[in-house]
Amino acid sequence: MIRTGERYLDDLRDGRTIFINGEKIANHVDHPAFKNAIRSVANLYDYKVEHADSMTFKTEAGEQIGLYWQLPSTPEKLIARGHAAYEWAKQTVGWFGRSPDYVASALTGMITHIELFESYSQERADALRNYFSYVSEKDLYLTYALINPQGDRSKTPGEHTKNIYHTLGVVEKNAKGIIVRGAKMLATGAALADEVLVGTHYPLKQGVDERYALSFAMPLNTKGIKIISRKSYELGANPKDYPLSSRFDENDSMIYFDDVLVPWERVFVFEDIEMCLSQLDSTATEVMMDTQSLARYAVKLHFLAGLAQAMAETNGVEQIPAVKESLAQLACYAMNVEGLFNSVLHCPKVYNGFYVPDKTLLYTYRVISQSIYPNVLETIRKLAGGGILMLPSSEADFEDSEILGIIEKTQYSSIASPVERVRLMKLVWDAVGSEFASRHLQYELFYAGAPYQTLGRLYTQYDWEASRALVEKIRML
Repeated sequence: MIRTGERYLDDLRDGRTIFINGEKIANHVDHPAFKNAIRSVANLYDYKVEHADSMTFKTEAGEQIGLYWQLPSTPEKLIARGHAAYEWAKQTVGWFGRSPDYVASALTGMITHIELFESYSQERADALRNYFSYVSEKDLYLTYALINPQGDRSKTPGEHTKNIYHTLGVVEKNAKGIIVRGAKMLATGAALADEVLVGTHYPLKQGVDERYALSFAMPLNTKGIKIISRKSYELGANPKDYPLSSRFDENDSMIYFDDVLVPWERVFVFEDIEMCLSQLDSTATEVMMDTQSLARYAVKLHFLAGLAQAMAETNGVEQIPAVKESLAQLACYAMNVEGLFNSVLHCPKVYNGFYVPDKTLLYTYRVISQSIYPNVLETIRKLAGGGILMLPSSEADFEDSEILGIIEKTQYSSIASPVERVRLMKLVWDAVGSEFASRHLQYELFYAGAPYQTLGRLYTQYDWEASRALVEKIRML
């Protein structure tokens, strides 16, 4: 049966351990720190049901599940899953980075390269294949946690003398599975997801760090898993004052594993540094995830361009040449990324019978996305000026007749009422200046790695030989 929003909400009432603001939450689904974001996810599932013809496919077992679980065995299937990702992103106007199709795409990318796991261990490959069947048939929402806590970054995890389980590692193994202890970050969406996929995306040292070279997946309500949430941006946020923060704060968490037993059937990599890195770098994991990210980012840039244009029009400056220039630059950014998205869908590479996105194009996207986003925010800030600062303190000001009278005299626009103007400018502030907006800037800058890392990957992937051949062609004249 296709997963609905209601079913998702029921499944999420699982008794997990989650902490926020000094409190252990008993019912996080209805807690004001997470309630609205969780409902935003439920709306995505309902949208999928309402548009099942373009958002789902039927498995051989007859299950109707999201297209993000479908292996791209034809060019048309890759295009269809890309369009589905784009349509889902439009429902959150690009502000949900880790919607349910994100980590699902990562697992899909592993399955397209299942022979890599088979060459490593048939048992681990079978575990991954069976897990993929399980989560896809149930259409579960996964977060992932790949990054080690920072600590002393001059040392690898095994070189920490104060606490060797500062980072998640193996305590012991037995016939049932492995017992793990320690922390992982950044589990974006941990409060919203059903399960967590754990891996390693950090250099480990041979002979020192094998205990940390792991990949597995577990339900987030497993005994011993403790979710430490960062501050919630939706908590106490009036939707009229913070229309984005109050709805789309997917949250980020650190997950602590307090001697958690992971059954062997859920372990995909065990104490193997090379394989743990190959799981991401030598499969289609990154490119399948990045295709979803690219769809979301394109939608987000279109939203921000439209928001800037609406603000300029409301302020009566949209016909000023310098303003047109700034708005056109925002449109250019959006169309640049849109074009890259379409290229990724229509120019795949064929591997093992699967049509997978071109890694060079997606590494290019990572670099471009990091450089564009600060420019987009700066452009909108310049267009806004002091208008996003001199706003009424909250929606409650409209309920006081004296304050409302002053607002109606001072928040003037030729095409919008004073209240409409205030609410538009509040939306602009939430997109570029609020704490929620600041988190998104940090996210866009670092979710794919630091800039030197994304540039380094592109340098390695780019076809320098073809470029040099063009140079030699002229040199030989």
